[in-house]
Amino acid sequence: MIQVIQNLTIAELTAWVIVVALNAYVLFGGADFGGGVWDLFASGPRRERQRSLIANAIGPIWEANHVWLIVAVVLLFVCFPRAFSGLATILHIPLSLMLIGIVLRGSAFVFRAYSYGPRTEQRRWGHVFAVSSLITPIVLGICVGAVVSGTVGEALATLDRSAKEPLGLAPSVGTGTASVPGFPSLYVHPWLTPFAVAVGVMALALFSFLAAVYLTVEAEGDRELQQDFRQRALLAAGASLVTALVALVLGGTRGGAMARLVGTGWSLPLLSASALAAGVAIFALVRRRYRLARLAAGGQVTLILWGWALAQFPLIVPPSLTIDAAAAPARVLGDTLLVLAGGAVILVPSLWYLIRVFKAKEPKESES
Repeated sequence: MIQVIQNLTIAELTAWVIVVALNAYVLFGGADFGGGVWDLFASGPRRERQRSLIANAIGPIWEANHVWLIVAVVLLFVCFPRAFSGLATILHIPLSLMLIGIVLRGSAFVFRAYSYGPRTEQRRWGHVFAVSSLITPIVLGICVGAVVSGTVGEALATLDRSAKEPLGLAPSVGTGTASVPGFPSLYVHPWLTPFAVAVGVMALALFSFLAAVYLTVEAEGDRELQQDFRQRALLAAGASLVTALVALVLGGTRGGAMARLVGTGWSLPLLSASALAAGVAIFALVRRRYRLARLAAGGQVTLILWGWALAQFPLIVPPSLTIDAAAAPARVLGDTLLVLAGGAVILVPSLWYLIRVFKAKEPKESES
């Protein structure tokens, strides 16, 4: 492992920084999306208390959590322009849907919290918030599944070839007229596949699992609410297991996708460790050890993300575009990392202080 780190190029180091930012976004922002899912499915005599707990848990920090997504997108845009342009072109439909969902979700959450109109208006904004929280993780997972499977890279290669051929002219004698790929084959079929959709549903299940586990800790002191979210966490754990198995089976229909997901090197051990972390999380939930469950659930999602990243390393857009080939000049990468390091000196302590202020438990008043 030490040898691998020593052999990293500056482009590969920058790519791993992007993975770290995505990891933070999944752990924090992903749980916020899961909270919106449970807001949608709040039920029973305690449904208003469930929604109140979700709002109080998300409210102070939900907007700050998006800083990790911003860091990842900016680094991809500046440091890997070829990969950014390819992904933004082929996946422009799902990425646009995801951005619309993020904007609608955040706006609806604020409008519901500060609405002074009738309750019907609050419920309407609540539905927008919850439905956006349900759809956005699915679309995000679909984009990841499309990249992993290699269909995005294949569509990008097709687009590059068609751009080099003069339209309406024969590319060579005796070969006929150059074929121009249609819109669906380039911009719909690469991401609307069974495997990509399965990964999208798995992302939704994992985010819902994270949120439910986090909420069991947020509900300390209220056994009824803890039990509600404990049941939801166990349900989401089962759903994530089923969807993961479905994604692996569907990935087997595309040899490249399966080979990358369970390939050699560090990917298979990390994915195996994620299964162990899932077992620990379920065991902790059964035994009502909620803080251990939160730690294990975060570890499970982290190991899945890093297993995927290591599985396709050194590719940034499978099946052929490597990190080094897509990277900007070394001077751009170096300057960007220096600016990022300087910003992290301010950003990380500020986020830590924000969480400490708003998430610290109030001390119980002493009896007089």
